Amino acid sequence: MNILANKVAIVTGASTGIGYATAKLFAKEGAAVVVAARRQTELDDLADSINAEGGRALALAGDVGDEAFAKALVDKAVSHFGGLDIAFNNAAILGAMGPVSEMSQTDWNQVIATNLTSAFLAAKYQLPAMEARKGGSLIFTSTFVGYTAGMPGMAAYAASKAGLIGLTQVLATEHGPQNIRVNALLPGGTDTAAGREFANTPEALAFVRNLHALKRMATPDEIAQSALYLASDASSFTTGSAMLVDGGVSINRV
Repeated sequence: MNILANKVAIVTGASTGIGYATAKLFAKEGAAVVVAARRQTELDDLADSINAEGGRALALAGDVGDEAFAKALVDKAVSHFGGLDIAFNNAAILGAMGPVSEMSQTDWNQVIATNLTSAFLAAKYQLPAMEARKGGSLIFTSTFVGYTAGMPGMAAYAASKAGLIGLTQVLATEHGPQNIRVNALLPGGTDTAAGREFANTPEALAFVRNLHALKRMATPDEIAQSALYLASDASSFTTGSAMLVDGGVSINRV
């Protein structure tokens, strides 16, 4: 039996990478999915692919930092599929990199708005919809950067992603009585467009791979499997966690 049968999910950052792989996996496991990102064409292709394979998907393009868009995603899930059970809030940007002393406030604000404020806006509308369903699973994509390791030049990114862990813990305590679980997923280096933006030379890629105990980077499909665990009843007693799925980068020293 599909482990997400009769569930409805929102997946943001779904046009590529981890979000794309997770949307496909959730649909394969029986969930109806509302997929979101900035690029309408890529989203339409994803939704068409899911629907052609016998799944159920609806695409909605927009900016996750826009409160009206956060509300619209939930409204679509409710009006088209009957409710909301799962939200994988995965959209993010790496943003401007470099020393804080050389970073503009505009660049800082953009990263915080896209990676952290968007999570607040998402939860603001997703949680009441989950309460109406008597429970749910809310997932944020964080990272080991700023949690178990500091990476030079990544202050805004690290601060935004670390903030998600604090938000996760508070929401988990606030909404546990309503049977809503809230968790943060912390991937290690993953072979995505964003990952290649950071490791953009063969030397940099080799360096990043070597940081991991497994001496490689993850595939988006591997991270999607961990998102599926948090979305499903397999993690029914897991809430408030910062779940490392990082190939051992947090413990590797060689």
